[in-house]
Amino acid sequence: MFSVKNTNIRCCIILVVLLCIAPHFSFAQNAVIKDGQSQLIGLNTYFLEEKDKALSFDEVRNNPGFTLNNKKVLNLGLTNSSFWIKFTVVNESENNDFTLNIDQPNLNYVEMYAPDSNGNYHGQRVTGTNYNFFTRALVAPSFLFPLALPHNKAVTYYMKVSGNTPLVIPMFVGASESVVINQRTKNILFGIYAGIIICMLLYNMFLMFSIREDKSYIWYVLHTLFVGLTQASFFGYSFEFLWPDSPWLANESVFIFTCLVSVAGIIFMQIFLNAKETIPRLNKVFFIFFALYAIIAVLALTGNGVNAYKIMQPTQGMVALFILYISLKLVLDGYKQARFYLLSWFLLMIGIIIFALKDYNLVPYNNFTSTIMLSGSAAQVILLSFALADKINVFKREKEDSQVLALEAAQENARIIREQNLILETKVKERTMELTASNAELNKTLIDLKEAESQLVESEKMASLGQLTAGIAHEINNPINFVTSNVNPLRRDVEMLLDAVGTIENIGLSDESINNKKQQIEEYKEEIDFDYLKVEIAHLLKGISEGASRTAEIVKGLRIFSRLDEDDLKKADVNEGMDSTMVIVNNLLNGKIKVVKEYGNLPLIECYPGKLNQVYLNIISNAIHAIHKKYGEAGGGVLKISTSCNEKSVFVKIEDNGTGMDEATKKKIFEPFFTTKEVGEGTGLGMSIVYNTIKKHNGQIYVNSTPGVGTEFILDIPIIHEIL
Repeated sequence: MFSVKNTNIRCCIILVVLLCIAPHFSFAQNAVIKDGQSQLIGLNTYFLEEKDKALSFDEVRNNPGFTLNNKKVLNLGLTNSSFWIKFTVVNESENNDFTLNIDQPNLNYVEMYAPDSNGNYHGQRVTGTNYNFFTRALVAPSFLFPLALPHNKAVTYYMKVSGNTPLVIPMFVGASESVVINQRTKNILFGIYAGIIICMLLYNMFLMFSIREDKSYIWYVLHTLFVGLTQASFFGYSFEFLWPDSPWLANESVFIFTCLVSVAGIIFMQIFLNAKETIPRLNKVFFIFFALYAIIAVLALTGNGVNAYKIMQPTQGMVALFILYISLKLVLDGYKQARFYLLSWFLLMIGIIIFALKDYNLVPYNNFTSTIMLSGSAAQVILLSFALADKINVFKREKEDSQVLALEAAQENARIIREQNLILETKVKERTMELTASNAELNKTLIDLKEAESQLVESEKMASLGQLTAGIAHEINNPINFVTSNVNPLRRDVEMLLDAVGTIENIGLSDESINNKKQQIEEYKEEIDFDYLKVEIAHLLKGISEGASRTAEIVKGLRIFSRLDEDDLKKADVNEGMDSTMVIVNNLLNGKIKVVKEYGNLPLIECYPGKLNQVYLNIISNAIHAIHKKYGEAGGGVLKISTSCNEKSVFVKIEDNGTGMDEATKKKIFEPFFTTKEVGEGTGLGMSIVYNTIKKHNGQIYVNSTPGVGTEFILDIPIIHEIL
């Protein structure tokens, strides 16, 4: 009884010991190759972590601490340690020319140990991203090692690896031809991907230079460039084709371009989705991500790649989810431009998830799952390009709507001008009828004014003059009123003179003595105050003459300004045209603006006089508006006009001390329909007409302006109009 009991106890102890040491025994786990097709051998591999002490190959070979991998893809995690990998291959095929493919281009260090025909192990060429690309035995983005496998014989290999990115190591063994075909397939897939990226890059670069005001194109181009470089670095193609002699770039490019593509993508999203306006609070969160990417870049560039990757992995996940959340929120809020953006990031996230599941053996490892990131990023780039195109269409529709509104405003202004012109024409007719009977010269002047007014209304170039007709009427009204107010007193005095003539004639024909006749005449002259009557008649005639002269001056200024022959090239006096323009805008000055004229002695220039007068009018009207906007009814405004010339050109300088313009406004002032005035005050066409007119004269226009100080326009007009 005792011996049996002791025997059972000893058996239990032996069983427990065997169970404890069983994992350290290398049971036969071999990769059996029955044909030449490339196959994963992860289930047939063992690994040994080398932490603090560097082990010699003999120490590794005799080490019982190897652990069997139970997954198809060997995943050693993110660590600073090096790992030894052991695997055994049995060749049951007719072929004996095989290749090992380590499909992980970002391993820093790879060293292979293979036995010779006598069973002695020798280290093959050391490779990895720590060494120049062309030091590899077989040139490919992944690491390829030739294997000489005798028929029906098990051969064990050892390999040492390390890296600063997750050590996910897919290991394939297959006939060399099969491995080459597989690598060629991947090259073709990446070539298609690179073609898509380059096409999107070049197409949107063209749009970037065409639409310079939209900064989102700049950041899209940068984002697309960094996306392509990131994927090229991740799959090893940048090391092969861009910097094969720079191991430093090979090790750091994944970190550098991941940070750059993320930062460029965030800035593109902020501009494209107008994040400052649509999501002002959430937009501030991105500054935290910018700081994290800066930390990642510093850690990577200082040799702490593992720690950098530990921060980069969760940061990338948070950024992707955060952008998805923002895009979904904006779509639900009705922001249409976020639709393509949401779809692009959704497809990219699907690619990222499938790619990650492949590394954790949750989906099969094949060409599709290993290159799904290329498809996801290509889809993202294409859809973002579609989003930009859709944004252009939205802007185009908005611009068309604004042009319709501007056209409606211009039509409304034209209607108001027509009404004002009708009112002015009626008033002019009334004044003309009143003055016809009293003064033929004045009547002729008023007829000329009516003709000039009619010509101005019919002339297309004088559309802007309609806004000033009320002021012109006011200017003319003063001398006309002065004339009409003198007509009745003059009529009364003339009637008194006629009565006096009759009375004196009756006295002269009477039978009275000459002395009595003289006395009666003198008494009558005293009675009617004949001397004062003569003075009054002279005064009234002088007033009528001055009113007529002033009206004639105004009409002359209008006729010079209108220039019925404006479509004919002729010689004209710039100073005379400027003076006629000042007659037109005189009412706008309101007596509050000081006008300083410094005219030079100018030659006559070949020009379209009426069109140049309109240029002066538009610039001076804007200057007066800027002065009124700054000073209001208070004094202090100054409008300075000076002219000069050289051998080839005449220079006209119009300067004001009004509100001035900033740089953004200066860049747009010559664009059609652009205006800084309130709605209804301007059509936005005046400065566009100025620009086109000066160009028609082969001249130049320069603008100097400082906000709050004032604006200066300088016109450079050739003396001789040469046809270009």
